[in-house]
Amino acid sequence: MNLDELTLGQIKQLQGLLGGVKEASKLHPYIGKKVIIRTYSAGVHFGKLASKDGMEVILEDAIRIYYWDGAFTLSQMAMEGVTKPENCKFAMPVDNITVEAIEIIPCSKNAVESLEGVECKKQ
Repeated sequence: MNLDELTLGQIKQLQGLLGGVKEASKLHPYIGKKVIIRTYSAGVHFGKLASKDGMEVILEDAIRIYYWDGAFTLSQMAMEGVTKPENCKFAMPVDNITVEAIEIIPCSKNAVESLEGVECKKQ
């Protein structure tokens, strides 16, 4: 078999046989971007979206947002950040976390700068 002469149909057949190989068109558009994740039971998290498979997401450099002040909604926080970082309660960051997301909101550059400026609490 000459790999340089494979047809598109043959490549798709090979992908099906290999399983788990995702086409580029199926990758989530926020992979590699800073996002805010809302979950059913694990709260709110901020970090870089590393992967998404169904509802399961992996965040890198993830911070749990326990309490925020200075943004009315998560959508506003993702667009503008927070105006009262001294009143926020963010947990210390972890290298990565896997959660089931019910909402993924991409963050603007200004929001990322604001959220990364919030001092993490270590009670």
